[in-house]
Amino acid sequence: MNDASFANRQYNWIIIMPAELSAAAVLINLWNKSVNNAAWISLCLIVVVVINFLGAGVYGECEFWFASIKVLTIVGLILLGIILSAGGGPSGEVIGFKYWKNPGPFTQYSGIPGTLGQFLGFWAVLTQAAFSYIGTEIVAIAAAEARNPRKTLPSSIKKVYIRILIFYLGGTFIIGILIPSDSPGLKLNSGNALASPFVIAIRKAGIPALPSIINACLLTSAWSAASSDLFTSSRALYGLAITRQAPKIFARTTKSGLPWVALVFCAAFGGLAYMSLSKGAGKVFGWLANLTAACGLLTWWAISFTYIRFHKGMKAQGISRDSLPYKNRFNHNAIAAWYAIILISIILFFSSYTVFLSGKWDVANFITNYLPIFVFPVMWVGYKLIKRTKWLKASEMDFFSGLEEIEADCYEEPAPKNLWEKVWAKIV
Repeated sequence: MNDASFANRQYNWIIIMPAELSAAAVLINLWNKSVNNAAWISLCLIVVVVINFLGAGVYGECEFWFASIKVLTIVGLILLGIILSAGGGPSGEVIGFKYWKNPGPFTQYSGIPGTLGQFLGFWAVLTQAAFSYIGTEIVAIAAAEARNPRKTLPSSIKKVYIRILIFYLGGTFIIGILIPSDSPGLKLNSGNALASPFVIAIRKAGIPALPSIINACLLTSAWSAASSDLFTSSRALYGLAITRQAPKIFARTTKSGLPWVALVFCAAFGGLAYMSLSKGAGKVFGWLANLTAACGLLTWWAISFTYIRFHKGMKAQGISRDSLPYKNRFNHNAIAAWYAIILISIILFFSSYTVFLSGKWDVANFITNYLPIFVFPVMWVGYKLIKRTKWLKASEMDFFSGLEEIEADCYEEPAPKNLWEKVWAKIV
C-alpha cells in the first residue's frame, strides 16, 4: 500500500504543478488581460525550472523567502479582514456577519430550491476544498526518510494543526464574512475569476494599490508551490527509480547529485498549463485541481488504511502504544482512521455527482474527478502481481528492523540563536 501511495503522490505532484501555473495566470489577469496567458505561463515555468536546476541550496533559499512572504501575507490579510469587517475600511461600512444573512453562507446549486439545493452546493465544493489541504500528508509520507525522526516528526505533526487552525480555517472564516457567497469573482468556470477572494474583498472595500500588492504576494505563493511540486515530484521519481519501481533512467544524476532526467521529465508536464489558452485559465485550473484533490484524498485513504494495519499489528504482537515517540489520544482504537476512510470514500464516490443532473453532463469534469479512483487500485494490485509481494498477517509484521539505526540518528537540535529563529521555528 505504501508503494502505491507513493506512486500516487508522484502522479499528484506532477499534475499539481501545471495547476499552480494556471493559478498564476489567473492572478496576473487582474493586472493585464490583453497579453496572451502563454506568456505568463512560460515566464512562471522558466522561473520554476531554473530554481530547481540550480540545486537544492538555491531551492531552499528561495523557499525560505517565499514561505516568509506567505506567512506574513496571510497573517496580514487575516488582521486586515477583521479591521474591514469592523468598519475600518475607507467607507466606514461595518460588514459584520451581514453576508451570512444575505445571501447566506449557502447558495442554491444549479437553481435547485430549498435545503436540497444548498446541500448539493455544499457537497459540490468538497473536492475543491480538499485541494487546499494537499501537502499536509507529506509529513507521513516522508517519515521513513526523515532525519532525527523521533524528535522532528512529532514536532512537525503538531505544527500541522496550528497551520490548519490559523491559516486555513482562520483565512476561510475571514473570507466568509468579507465576501458574499454569490460573488461572480468566486466562480472559476465563469471566466470572471480575476483575483483571490481577499483581493476581491479589498477592491470592494475601496482600498487603492493594496489589491495589486496582495496579488503580487499571492503570485509568489503560486511560484513557490509550483517550484516545490517540481522539486518533490522529481525527487520522488528519482526515489522510485532507485528502488526499481520506476525506469532506471530516472536515477541518473549530475556530478553534484541533481536528478536531471527526473527533473526534465517532471518539468515537461508543466505544458499541461497551456490548455488554458483555449479553455481559460480558471477552467483548466479547476480540472487540474480535481485531479490533484482526488489523488490527495486517495493518499490520505492509503495512510489511514496503513495506520489501521499498523494498529492491528501492534495489538497482535502486544506492543504498547506508549512505547511510540508520538501517539494521538483520538486514534487509540483506529477510530479516526476508519472515519477518514469512510468519509473519503463517500466524497470520492460523489465527487462529480453534478454531471449526472439533467443537462449538466461534462466529460472533462467526470474524467478529472474519477480517473484517479480507477488508476489507484490498478497501481496497487498491478505492483503486487508484478513484484509478487505477499500480504503479511498482523502477527508477521516487522516493527523492529532498522530501529537501532533510527535511534542512533536521534540527536538534539541546536538552539535558536535569536528571536527571529525562535519565531520561525514555531511557524515552520
